[in-house]
Amino acid sequence: MAVLPSTRKKARHLLVQALYQWQVSDENINEIETQFFADSNMKKVDVDFFRELLHGIPAAVDTLDAAYQPYLDRNQDGLDPVSKALLRMGAYELLHRIDVPYKVAINEAVNLAKTFGPTDSYKYINGVLDKVAMDSRQVEIAAGRR
Repeated sequence: MAVLPSTRKKARHLLVQALYQWQVSDENINEIETQFFADSNMKKVDVDFFRELLHGIPAAVDTLDAAYQPYLDRNQDGLDPVSKALLRMGAYELLHRIDVPYKVAINEAVNLAKTFGPTDSYKYINGVLDKVAMDSRQVEIAAGRR
């Protein structure tokens, strides 16, 4: 069965909320997953994608933070929790999900920043993830510029 973009979009929508919860509560990721499956309609969600990122981001958090840290204009602790969750999610997709085009990974994070993030945070998310993409997706970016 082909994965529909709308099911990925819904997975990301729930994922930013789950990552936010993990960051602010320091709750066990398995407990958060159980809560989301109990409380959310997962019928039209790419559940495999949601699970992979929900578990993969905390497992790789140091690598992900290191991927975007050089492009921040402030200390990591100065980021609001939503922006941090979105940068981690975007960095994960750019580094670990080569099947997701870099423009899609960035655009999805930007759109979620418009929904959940502080005013104009989407511009910051876009700028930082664009630089991460320049580092991690050079071949894909070069191929698109021909």
